[in-house]
Amino acid sequence: MKFSLERPVKIVMLGAGGTGGYAAPHIYRLIHTLNRPARFLVADGDIVEKKNLVRQNFIHADLGRNKAAVMAERYASAFGMEIAYLPEFIENEDALAALTAPDYFRKELAILIGAVDNNRSRQMCHGVFQKAKELVYIDSGNGQYTGQVVCGIRRNGRTYYKPVGTLYPDVLADTDKFPTELSCAEAAISAPQSVVANVMAATAILSYLYDILVLGDITVRNVTFSTKTIHMKPETAKRKGKPPKAKAA
Repeated sequence: MKFSLERPVKIVMLGAGGTGGYAAPHIYRLIHTLNRPARFLVADGDIVEKKNLVRQNFIHADLGRNKAAVMAERYASAFGMEIAYLPEFIENEDALAALTAPDYFRKELAILIGAVDNNRSRQMCHGVFQKAKELVYIDSGNGQYTGQVVCGIRRNGRTYYKPVGTLYPDVLADTDKFPTELSCAEAAISAPQSVVANVMAATAILSYLYDILVLGDITVRNVTFSTKTIHMKPETAKRKGKPPKAKAA
């Protein structure tokens, strides 16, 4: 699918933790190289904890600070860009639709990146995607060693590339909760991840963005990966047989 190399760009990323924290600096760098207007907003209501220092892109000095604030202030400043972030979880379709709404007078290309760790948020993103006239929705999910990154594309009110909720139906059937709905005990439990899986997922996200924004052409609809085999497998055709089960993180 072809994309204009002249349109202004608006990117909204939900999640600045495991995957989002590694994707963010490279997205800022990529946007900095574009010869056109581009906006990047990071949203996350979580704070940096000591346990995050093992697998996420934070350092000791970040402890106690909001994750989105750390990413935006550190990397937007480094590239001389406007600092834009929301230190909160987005848990409402209307709010997300407003955030991802492009400036139609500027003919912006809107891109939503889901770097979340729960399917309730993916269900929200799916709803916004299905109602959007035009939207690129890149979703990442991974476990300790494996994961997937899916690129859904809508244009002129029609879905050309299926989003994660269509390709992996279990995402829409899952009954988990938004981050703010979790009890303290539930919030303390997280799916095991490795730093390598987080980095590999972030690399796939950046590759999608590079193809869309720099090359103006994308053919890969989704990618599955394994850190154990050091392998990424792109999919460009419809899957056959039983739908796969998505990684939640």
